[in-house]
Amino acid sequence: MTTVEFRTPEALAEAERWTAHNYHPLPVVVAEAEGAWVTDVDGVRYLDFLAGYSALNFGHRHPGLIAAAHAQLDRVTLTSRAFVHDQFGAFCRGLAALCGKDMVLPMNTGAEAVETAIKVARKWGYRVKGVAAEQAEIIVAADNFHGRTTTIVSFSTDPDARADFGPYTPGFVVVPYGDLAAVRDAITPNTVAVLMEPIQGEAGVLVPPAGFLAGLRELCTETDVLMIADEIQSGLGRTGKTFAIDHDGVVPDMYVLGKALGGGIVPVSAVAADRAVLGVLRPGEHGSTFGGNPLACAVGTEVVKLLETGEFQERSARLGARLHAGLEALIGQGVIAVRGRGLWAGVDIDPALMTGRQACERLAERRVLAKDTHGSTIRLAPPLVVTEEDLDHALAQLAAVLRG
Repeated sequence: MTTVEFRTPEALAEAERWTAHNYHPLPVVVAEAEGAWVTDVDGVRYLDFLAGYSALNFGHRHPGLIAAAHAQLDRVTLTSRAFVHDQFGAFCRGLAALCGKDMVLPMNTGAEAVETAIKVARKWGYRVKGVAAEQAEIIVAADNFHGRTTTIVSFSTDPDARADFGPYTPGFVVVPYGDLAAVRDAITPNTVAVLMEPIQGEAGVLVPPAGFLAGLRELCTETDVLMIADEIQSGLGRTGKTFAIDHDGVVPDMYVLGKALGGGIVPVSAVAADRAVLGVLRPGEHGSTFGGNPLACAVGTEVVKLLETGEFQERSARLGARLHAGLEALIGQGVIAVRGRGLWAGVDIDPALMTGRQACERLAERRVLAKDTHGSTIRLAPPLVVTEEDLDHALAQLAAVLRG
């Protein structure tokens, strides 16, 4: 009899031995991927229902994005912003148009884009609004997730993200998410911006109360405060609109973008705003060696083209309705509550049954990959290329897990 040797245990042991333990991954070692599916080192296929926290909105190895990357790899991949390359202007023009803004500032990671937004808002506050030096304040929401730099974790309310990383950066005021009165009470003459996620992803895909974002827009305009929408996870088609904030008919002063902007191929992030805001920056005041590099811009340009057709927004809206209908049918059968929009859902599992981690482990055993957050909540965010059959399969596996 032939003995089958599985590579997964060895690969997991090697990763455990040689890497810092800042993640607690499921015991799956991915070797290949295409569309909404991944294959591990032992040839086992899994349906990806996380999509790299929305970085893979267009699926793994989207042909158009891969072709753009291949073509650019044969030409030039990095110049730094010390020079201008031939992909830069087209990418910035296309993304600015998609956002309806005058200009963009490309960076790499989402956290870098958030840091950029913070710096721009502070400089705008000093140079345009007239806030006294070193006094600028930015209002943020409890249970936020904007990244893991030292400044960003300074205004996190998650102990895992914040504890033991002080001293913390001052200048932030935390209010309850979705509480317009609390935002109003927190605004002072030193307030330069309100930074919020239109839907809080890490917190469990929390959708704000109806009217909150529209009211926030009015309040920011009334008090001369910048409204900054962190659409790193929620934007670029995930919720059935180009941006999650579009559901409320609201246009922020600044968009913060990332994840899907790189097509799952290369880190690409950006902030987009009008000239009156982004125009406060001058040479030498902010930058990034890799930000806006030729490879990133080539891929990002193709991402913008995909979104310009509206195809992916439509798929997310249509298939999202199917996903949420299937999840809501599980309420009372092991599911307590479901939230979200489009192909994005937070699912609260009955904690008497299992934790979110246990639910994801059992889903992985059934070849569906998802991610837990905060106790018994799991997040579902399949690539927007997922099919109806894929959705139904994942829902059936979740139902089976809940039945035990």
